[in-house]
Amino acid sequence: MITKEATAAAPAPAPAVPEPPRPTTRRRAWDEAPRWQIYLPLGIYLVFTLIPFYWILLFALRPAGSTSLVPWPMTTAHFEKVWTDRGFGTFFQNSVLVGVATLFMTTLVALAGGYALARFDFRVKRGFMLALLCSQFVPGALLLVPLFEIFAELRMINSLGSVIIAETVFQLPLSMILLSNFIKNVPYSLEEAAWVDGCDRFRAFRVVVLPLLRPGLIAVGSFAFVHSWNHFLFALMFLNNQEKQTVPVGLNTLMSADSVDLGALAAGGIIAAVPVVIVFAFIQKWLITGFSAGAVKG
Repeated sequence: MITKEATAAAPAPAPAVPEPPRPTTRRRAWDEAPRWQIYLPLGIYLVFTLIPFYWILLFALRPAGSTSLVPWPMTTAHFEKVWTDRGFGTFFQNSVLVGVATLFMTTLVALAGGYALARFDFRVKRGFMLALLCSQFVPGALLLVPLFEIFAELRMINSLGSVIIAETVFQLPLSMILLSNFIKNVPYSLEEAAWVDGCDRFRAFRVVVLPLLRPGLIAVGSFAFVHSWNHFLFALMFLNNQEKQTVPVGLNTLMSADSVDLGALAAGGIIAAVPVVIVFAFIQKWLITGFSAGAVKG
């Protein structure tokens, strides 16, 4: 016989624990769309993108006078013609010199100016930043006449140095803005900690800040190199001697009013495009990181 005392002493049953709700995966809009609606536009875009490249390769690799849609038998006669007979070997060396020099000069000056804009406050800072932004709206063609007069007074016409200086000046505003925003994302406390450890400002920047700016430096340097490699106006105006001309000007010499050698022009276009493709193939990861970080306001 169960008494009231035994009933009161018995433990109460534990409440049932409700099962957690199962996560429901919400399907996105593009998951619900048929696959052909995704792949069809991408395929059309890919075809329109690759056809011009294939057409250039076709004219560059097939023999002169051939109308075949397949570059067979392949020939390198057009490359040999433009590299030796048309002087593209010299043009290529000049373009490499201009591009590398512009890369280093733009990076060094923009690094110094970007650090000043990011770490120091001065009275005309906002006006200076506004001037840098407004300079991007000025086309390079408007700078040809004043730059030509300046280089003529300095006796730098028909010198690669004039093209290097002009390209550097043209690239500095955007490069300085990008690097200044990138430096703002580096915590100022890192430099202060280096100062406490006995480093001066320059050494703290070189040891602590500079290694963190690698994506930004690569982005700015690659942008300066590619732009100087492809730029046509400055080299055309400031270089009169054929031995000092660059690849874009050399491509212009392959076209005349009477006829155009399509095979040589296609081979020259491939020679001009190969360095740019190689640069972007190796630095695309750093390039995207650098531009995205430099575009964020610190």
